[in-house]
Amino acid sequence: MSHTAVPDAPATKPSLLKRLPVAPANGELARVLLSFLATAGLFYVNIMPALIDGLIDGLGFSNKEAGFVGSANVYGAAVGALAAVFIVKFINWKKAALLLLLGLLLADCFSIYLTQVSALVITRFFHGCIGGMLVGIGFAVIARTTEADRTFGYLLTVQFGLGGAGLMFLPPLVPEFGTTALFLALMAFSAITLCMLPFLADYKVAELQLDHKKLAAQKINYKLLSLALLATFLFQAANMGVYAYVIGLGKTAGQDMLFISSTLGFAAWIAIAGSVLVIVMSTRFGRLWPILIATLLTIVGTWLFHYSDSKSYYWVANVGVGITWAFVISYLLGMCAEFDSSGQMAALGGFASKMGLASGPLTAALIVGDNNYGLLINVACIALILCMAAVMLPALALDKAR
Repeated sequence: MSHTAVPDAPATKPSLLKRLPVAPANGELARVLLSFLATAGLFYVNIMPALIDGLIDGLGFSNKEAGFVGSANVYGAAVGALAAVFIVKFINWKKAALLLLLGLLLADCFSIYLTQVSALVITRFFHGCIGGMLVGIGFAVIARTTEADRTFGYLLTVQFGLGGAGLMFLPPLVPEFGTTALFLALMAFSAITLCMLPFLADYKVAELQLDHKKLAAQKINYKLLSLALLATFLFQAANMGVYAYVIGLGKTAGQDMLFISSTLGFAAWIAIAGSVLVIVMSTRFGRLWPILIATLLTIVGTWLFHYSDSKSYYWVANVGVGITWAFVISYLLGMCAEFDSSGQMAALGGFASKMGLASGPLTAALIVGDNNYGLLINVACIALILCMAAVMLPALALDKAR
């Protein structure tokens, strides 16, 4: 294929980065590396219960104040993800990712020294903006791979696997080290991802002729896309609203902290089964029925939180919702990516996801008040039912298009 030549720089020895091996663009290793990239900017969501509880126990915040900090972080991510939608086709994503990862490290380091609610809300909002843009870029790059659903399956595997470790080991450290332990864990993840960046391929947007671009734009069904985005928003909001306060829910029900943290950790690890199932199944059985069945199971699992005074019910609810959460969101994000090949709609799906992840804790903070967890669970179940209604048409249309 011919292309316009670009003058080369003076001949020099290739830099160290140029000599590093690059993972095959659509290979399994690349999918794992991309999963870390798309997780780094939002890893705090995977340890959100530990973060919320850490702000309450470590800094003396109220339920509402801690919820506002968590929501500000994810609302910032939504803003960053939305910005990524408009720039992702026109930037050098690797250079942008490098700068954004450095920004995350600085913001997390600065957060260690803050103890006031307003200061943390502002700082975490800007941290979220940086991370959201990084995740949006990561989602767009994932959309440029073959079988994006499988890559999102790897993404959820990484998130739940490392999130489980964080939920198991970080909460017990808060009484001794305060929120410093939480922010250092986030910094470590960003640093590791930074080291992985050079091993990824360039994933350039394929150059299309003008007529092909027009045709591609015409193919996007924005009504169906809107429903897919709404389903993504509702699913994330419902799950994160309960998840952000699941530690407080367990404490109020009479469970001890050791049992709660170990339950959350093991639940996250077992939840990897949901994302692995997506990797194995891909779209072999379509999207509609897998999503509907798994969302129905999510409703059942969420309802079981009403009986959190029972150790077995609390454990089953966490494990069950974890598995179906990893399963369904992989398909929902893959659906959004399916609407175009440049990655813009995948980034837009990331925006809808972040808005849901932010709105869940915010709504929960307003609902919970003095431990009103029953109402929170009921609202989450209603949101999940609405998600099922919204996802039917786009999932059915994509299944027929196959």
